[in-house]
Amino acid sequence: MSNRGFLLILSSPSGGGKTTLCKMILENVKDTVYSVSATTREKRKGEVDGKDYFFLSEDEFLKKEKEGFFAETAMVHGKRYGTPKKFIEDMVKDGKIVVMDIDVVGAMNIMKKYPNSVSIFIMPPSFQELEERLRRRSRDKDEDIKIRLENAKKEIEFSKHFKYTVVNENLYDAFQKIKEIIENEKRRI
Repeated sequence: MSNRGFLLILSSPSGGGKTTLCKMILENVKDTVYSVSATTREKRKGEVDGKDYFFLSEDEFLKKEKEGFFAETAMVHGKRYGTPKKFIEDMVKDGKIVVMDIDVVGAMNIMKKYPNSVSIFIMPPSFQELEERLRRRSRDKDEDIKIRLENAKKEIEFSKHFKYTVVNENLYDAFQKIKEIIENEKRRI
């Protein structure tokens, strides 16, 4: 078995549970590191620059994009997101599993650029449950929730392009399935 790592892409509609599942993976699976994305969106309460995201101005982001700093970039909900290239490539070479919490557009770009990446689409159990989750977390306005639900319909269409789909009916079971996928992929590489 080689010591090569791989990119582990988790994607889902907003409210699908990907961020929570990423945290569970990072806390419980050996040799995992988090790929911190850059964004132009506002920092949310409790988020830390450099840990949750690299928060950049529009100009800073565009400059870095022009310099080739990002492996991929995407526009999501009117804000820019990007994955720093050097970090993910260095970590994979060091044998790490690089956990990526990214939207479907970013995921598609990464899968195209890094075909050996392992992609998992986190599927909500139902559209109704997704709406309830978005409302429960209560950080979004009704208008934002409406937009996120419209986007979710489009994002779910992309699930067929992912190597795996895990239905997140409850976090523990979804995490166990993802852990099993990771173990199988480690043996494959």
